[in-house]
Amino acid sequence: MKKVLKVLGYLLLVVIIVISGLLTYVKTALPNVGKAEEMTIDRSPERIARGKYLANSVMACMDCHGTRDWTKFAGPMAPGTGGKGGEVFDQRYGFPGSYHASNITPAGIGRYTDGELYRAITTGVNKDGKAMFPVMPYPYYGKMDPEDIKSVIAYIRTLEPIQNTVPASASDFPMNFIINLIPKKAEPTKRPDISDKKAYGAYLVNASGCIECHTRENKGQIIRDLAFSGGRKFPLPSGGVVTTPNITPDMETGIGGWTEETFVNRFKMYADSNYKPQAITKNNFNSLMPWNMYCNMTRDDLAAIYTYLHSLQPQKNKVVKFTPQG
Repeated sequence: MKKVLKVLGYLLLVVIIVISGLLTYVKTALPNVGKAEEMTIDRSPERIARGKYLANSVMACMDCHGTRDWTKFAGPMAPGTGGKGGEVFDQRYGFPGSYHASNITPAGIGRYTDGELYRAITTGVNKDGKAMFPVMPYPYYGKMDPEDIKSVIAYIRTLEPIQNTVPASASDFPMNFIINLIPKKAEPTKRPDISDKKAYGAYLVNASGCIECHTRENKGQIIRDLAFSGGRKFPLPSGGVVTTPNITPDMETGIGGWTEETFVNRFKMYADSNYKPQAITKNNFNSLMPWNMYCNMTRDDLAAIYTYLHSLQPQKNKVVKFTPQG
């Protein structure tokens, strides 16, 4: 009996050593996406203009990297806060940790080379080699045209520097180990020609990260089989819970009955010079959708998004868009 217990003890010790070794490897040797490429991005007016359009409209970078005024509908960005960072994504929203949007003005990214910024945006590995949680949608940005990513980098280099120290992000156990397994090398694609509306729309939907909010999640990770069918819940700063709508072409519960004109005008109404965001009082419906940013996309780009969404498999999912705080 003693011999059996001794053998079991040795086996347990081996298992502990193997597990400890694996955890040490994951924690110290990963992520491994390669060194940042050496690059110097030109800052031509055309590139900066393209980057400004992407960052403020299509990719809506300032949605997370700015301060939104939640006393008004759809939380328009507070003037003078573009790029300062500080938005928090934590356990209240189903995330396995507390993640803070970084300061992407020159005051926050000045120590980064262009290549290090490109690696961070497209692979989720920062200057110090640490993994970022994919609430920063780098898995999608890594599939974009490198020229578009470079344009965004050129643009954010021109932002007004804002001194704002953002707290470090931290993952709960076991995500503090798992997070190092997530980053991977970018798989860039060429931006499709706008004449191919479906392919171009798919490119824009990927760049906008629509799937992240319009898909139910489990511990901060979206459920791919339910893509675009809505149902993800977000607590509102003003009270209550908002649930994202179904944007598949289901005729009853999605956007199957919407025409292209209806879809495009739904966005462009917020770009009308006469539109003023309404005040939102406590525990009343508000929208997390950054309408004030997406509304500035061109009509052609919005039409392409419509074309792609209508090519998806319809999914039936009736959503109650707002639940007041009890």
